[in-house]
Amino acid sequence: MIYISSDHGGFKLKNYLVDYYKNKGIKIEDLGPTKLNMDDDYPDFAVQLAKKIDKNSEDIGILLCRNGVGMSVVANRFKGVRAALSWDPKQAASSRHDDFSNILVLPADYIDETKAVEITDSWLNTPFGTEERRKRRLDKLDSLLK
Repeated sequence: MIYISSDHGGFKLKNYLVDYYKNKGIKIEDLGPTKLNMDDDYPDFAVQLAKKIDKNSEDIGILLCRNGVGMSVVANRFKGVRAALSWDPKQAASSRHDDFSNILVLPADYIDETKAVEITDSWLNTPFGTEERRKRRLDKLDSLLK
């Protein structure tokens, strides 16, 4: 499952991505917000999504906020989460292949709809790397969180 969430800063771009992927027949679950509220707090939405990814390692997620840093910081506090802030398709693919990122974080203030789709498509279409060194590094990361 692909989950997606944002705060008010990423609300418009999140809604665009939800519609875009649903129209392509891709299952994506919008975890909110469902309406724009300038007083919402990014941790509330990042926690909800990160808990889902932490619970099921097969799921992935997309978070959006104004600069992406807040969502990244919150999501990466969960043991099973590897959230990567990305503003470039090549960098997003690298985060997925090399670092096993399972949450993509987008900086809504710094990218437009076209760039968001390019980045997200690149990330979604990149498999995890299968080289032994990738698994070794992931195991080391996981051991830090025990």
